[in-house]
Amino acid sequence: MLHAVQPGDGGVARVVTDLVRAQLATGLRVAVACPPGTELAAAVRDEGADAYDWRAGREPGPGLFHETRDLARLIRAVRPALVHAHSAKAGLCARLALRGRIPTVYQPHAWSFEAVEGTTAALARRWERAAARWTARVVCVSEAERRTGEAAGVRAPWSVIHNGVDTARFTPAPGTVPFPAPAGEPAGPAGSHGPVVVCVGRLCRQKGQDVLLAAWPEVVARVPGARLVLVGDGPDAERLRAAAGDAVTFAGAVPDTAPWYRAADVVVLPSRWEGMALAPLEAMASGRPVVVGDVDGARESLPPGHEELCLVPPGDPAALAAALGRLLARPELRHSLGREAREHVLSRFDVRRTGAAVAELYRELAGVRCTEHREPIAQ
Repeated sequence: MLHAVQPGDGGVARVVTDLVRAQLATGLRVAVACPPGTELAAAVRDEGADAYDWRAGREPGPGLFHETRDLARLIRAVRPALVHAHSAKAGLCARLALRGRIPTVYQPHAWSFEAVEGTTAALARRWERAAARWTARVVCVSEAERRTGEAAGVRAPWSVIHNGVDTARFTPAPGTVPFPAPAGEPAGPAGSHGPVVVCVGRLCRQKGQDVLLAAWPEVVARVPGARLVLVGDGPDAERLRAAAGDAVTFAGAVPDTAPWYRAADVVVLPSRWEGMALAPLEAMASGRPVVVGDVDGARESLPPGHEELCLVPPGDPAALAAALGRLLARPELRHSLGREAREHVLSRFDVRRTGAAVAELYRELAGVRCTEHREPIAQ
């Protein structure tokens, strides 16, 4: 089977890499078409999958014809039993190339029409409604994402398969963890700083780091000595750096986010839109409390009872500052929320559960046979 993917980095890349690893372990022949030189291209080759260079940009534009043609050529060369297209651009090109000739699974990872406004959003909704006829199954990562699609008029067969994380990789750390540092700088000694808030995500409008920076002066006023770390890179990096103060560290893109979660006192992701964000799940698996924007997937990802403390309206710096200030001022509350978060992820969001659900979907649509999957046991 073939995964068609654009973008080749961030949360989508991690989701696809986890799926590829699980599928190879079951004996499937797995191929991935994605932009060359990306995090995803390297990761799937390391896993042993066939990786094909597909030069596609994030946005539709003049290159769409060539991108669709090139993907169609790859599909003919690979001859998959099923194509799984991830995110809007791959979903656009794959469905134009195939038009339902072989089973096509489309996974939006958040709807494209939420990222734009006006005429562009209307055109995106119109395309998603039209393309449903060439889609064997739309996979949403949350019930909320499915409801958003239905409200936009997308009429397609649905499956809701929650994102999962590797609970063996993302684990709590005993005791106080040294404050990591960007490449080339020494890590700060444990306990050498005030409480640390970490935000992991692409530096872009979707993830809401601008809202977080607007809220941060009020957080520091409530909790003097608090530190903020933005982990990731993206198109808004320069603008965000210009708006940040001395209490903000830009770690850039890092090969492993796990140490940053372990060093955090609170992990925050004030997104404007999502399907179900991966970073809060990784943080909770690491035993850390989270504060997240109340967007698609957020409520479903949180443990019962955490909504009042951990959810904030998207785009609201005052509400975000108040939520962060409350948690930073109460260490015992942070610790109890972190323990509950870890248990919640173990029981509901283990990546093995996600892999098993996707494998069952492939069997249903294309008769793709895998070895037996067993439900993970919470530890």
